[in-house]
Amino acid sequence: MADLARIGPNAILQHLPVLDAAIGERLRSALLYRAGVAEPPADAGMLPEDDVARLHHAVRLFLPDRAQAIQAQAGRATGDYILAHRIPALAQRLIRSLPAWAGAWLLSKAITKHAWTFAGSGAFRVISQRPLLFEIVANPLAQGPSEAPICHWHAAVFARLFGALVWPDVQVVELECAATGAPRCLFRITPA
Repeated sequence: MADLARIGPNAILQHLPVLDAAIGERLRSALLYRAGVAEPPADAGMLPEDDVARLHHAVRLFLPDRAQAIQAQAGRATGDYILAHRIPALAQRLIRSLPAWAGAWLLSKAITKHAWTFAGSGAFRVISQRPLLFEIVANPLAQGPSEAPICHWHAAVFARLFGALVWPDVQVVELECAATGAPRCLFRITPA
C-alpha cells in the first residue's frame, strides 16, 4: 500500500483555538465530527492530507460568512508557529539583514524545501522572483467549486512569514485558485 500524502499538523491544530473563539468548543467539536476528522493531539506528527482537506472544506461549507477570517487567522497562527519553532533565530536574523529581494529569495528557497508540509500531494514551485509568484498545482486544500479564490490559510501563512522577515507591509494575493476551475493556485507576494 502506498504512503498517503500528509500535511503538517498546524493546518488543523491552529484552526482549533480560532474556531473555539468564533463558534465555541461544542460547535467546533460538531464541525470536526461532520468533517470526519478526529481532533489531533498537540504533539501530532504529519496528518493525512484528506483529513486536513476535509476540515478546511467544512469550515468553508458550514461557516461561509466567517470562513475567510477563520482560515486567515489560523494561517497567521501557523506562521507564528513556524517563526517560533521551525526557522532558527540565526536564519531569521540573516534574512532580515539582507536586501528585500535577497531575503525573499532565501525565504522562498526554504519554503520550497519544506513545501511538502503544506502542499501535501500538490506540486509547489516558485514561478518568478520579481514579482514573487508561488504556484501549487493540484492543491489538496482547494476543493471547489467556488466563484472566488479560497486559499486564505495558505495566503495568510505566506503573509505572516514574509511580513515578519522580508516586507513588513507585505501583500499576498491569490491570483488563481483551483477551486474556481483554474489549473493551479497562484499567489503573488509583494510589498504593499
